[in-house]
Amino acid sequence: MSATAVSEDLVGAARRVAAAVAVPAAIAVDRDARFPHEAIAAMREARMLGAAVPRELGGRGATIGELAQTCEVLGRACASTAMVYAMHQIEVVCLVRHALASSFFRSYLADLARHEWLIASATSESGVGGDLRQSVCAVEPAGARCRVAKQAPVISYGEEADDILLTARRCPEAALTRTSDWDTLGMRGTRSLGFTLDAVFSSDQIVPAPFADIASQTMLPVSHVLWTSLWLGIAADAVGRARAFVRVAARRSPGTTPPSALRLAEIVADLSAMRATVHQGLADFEAAQHEPDTLSSLGFAIRMNNLKTSASAMAPAIVASALGVCGISGYRCDSPYSVGRHLRDAYSAALMIGNDRVLSANAAMLLVHKEE
Repeated sequence: MSATAVSEDLVGAARRVAAAVAVPAAIAVDRDARFPHEAIAAMREARMLGAAVPRELGGRGATIGELAQTCEVLGRACASTAMVYAMHQIEVVCLVRHALASSFFRSYLADLARHEWLIASATSESGVGGDLRQSVCAVEPAGARCRVAKQAPVISYGEEADDILLTARRCPEAALTRTSDWDTLGMRGTRSLGFTLDAVFSSDQIVPAPFADIASQTMLPVSHVLWTSLWLGIAADAVGRARAFVRVAARRSPGTTPPSALRLAEIVADLSAMRATVHQGLADFEAAQHEPDTLSSLGFAIRMNNLKTSASAMAPAIVASALGVCGISGYRCDSPYSVGRHLRDAYSAALMIGNDRVLSANAAMLLVHKEE
């Protein structure tokens, strides 16, 4: 590990990895629907995977704000790389916020920071309709140990991860049997294959906190904050390409303003509105992150859900507008102004925890929630 990698700040490291590694590989990652192994290797070298681990355990002690800014930087470069990083950090933050009382997990997080392990999440399950708080599988005794078998319709980068977080860390002997492939419109590099997961583990590998608390106080709000940040990165890069296109058009006709400049001004305003929405969501979480009662309240859940649904609608709309500015140059895949990958990746935003499901949850909560 180089001294530069140790001392470099997280966002600075992300900018370097994005420019030097993620951007050059982004087209191939998308085209071949393959894992962004170059970018993940570079992030390991830069000690970015253990960023959220407390400093006393060997990590960077990164804040949610730093993680969100990192996801935006990576989202500008390669959405799949950014999504893998965001999903990993969501799991790490859950352990940091809810499992430090466990000697096992303190040791595990120290090892994660030392070895830069990559964690995947197996929260999705066949037969529960996408509800994270329901499960048809159960932890069962297996002699002196425990066992769980789970049918997971998707485990993003499951084959590439070092560990998988269900209710417990995967043991080395745990089996992953692939049950489906991943050939999708966007986010192709996340490799979200389906698996049957069969794990045997010791009881101290079970996260001690109730999952209801983990979900409401950390998993869902942090997911929405980091996801919306990377969607902001996708939209910002698309707008950057539209801006470059308009500037080239302006240089061709000195003294005149290209017709597309007006559209560009509208898109920049839309991007500013999205940035304000995302940053407000981050500020809401930062203000409440040490207040469990607030984090578990209906009002906070509604605000976080609104953050997700709003940003997931803004991102593809902004990218589509950028496509309108760039015209055929934005439509071509071999153009420096191409935004086709951005548009396909942005359309995934409304599907990750489907907006209809999120809005239905909000509708139910609004029936009983009293305005503050």
